[in-house]
Amino acid sequence: MEITQQCVVALTWVLKDTLGEELDVLDEPVEFFVGGNDLLARVEEALQGHTNGAQLDLHLEPEEAFGEFDEELLFLEPLVLFPKDIEEGMSFEGTALPAGVSPEATREGLYTVSQIYPEHVVLDGNHPLAGIALRLHLEVHGVRQASEEEIARGSAGTGFFQVHAQAPGSNNIH
Repeated sequence: MEITQQCVVALTWVLKDTLGEELDVLDEPVEFFVGGNDLLARVEEALQGHTNGAQLDLHLEPEEAFGEFDEELLFLEPLVLFPKDIEEGMSFEGTALPAGVSPEATREGLYTVSQIYPEHVVLDGNHPLAGIALRLHLEVHGVRQASEEEIARGSAGTGFFQVHAQAPGSNNIH
């Protein structure tokens, strides 16, 4: 079966930056809905017309991936607002930001503690891969018709690079 809009594709990948450093590896196939919210538009476009067994190498500029780095999404906040055990690399859902945090920090999205100073914390609302050009090697391991439920939801249940709360130094980006 050929990959088209509103089908489900099982993929593995290796994601690297332009210097060749591995950022993420998906070695077991995971299903993604094509034509919904699971994949970046550039990835969906590249997959069109391919079949099971296809291998693709993509170069994604920041605007095709996770956007340019936006300094307006950096917030300097008082350290006293945060838990005592706060560490660099910790993430907070916007809805879980402590009371007293700048109202300009929208309550949507994810914020990562990028730096800790004696009196302040720097919160970064950018995606961890914002501003980075990426190289993505994809392999197609299966293609099937999407179910009515997947079509209605616009997802096979897995988003492209959903960022989960992570321990400092870990790379838990899927």
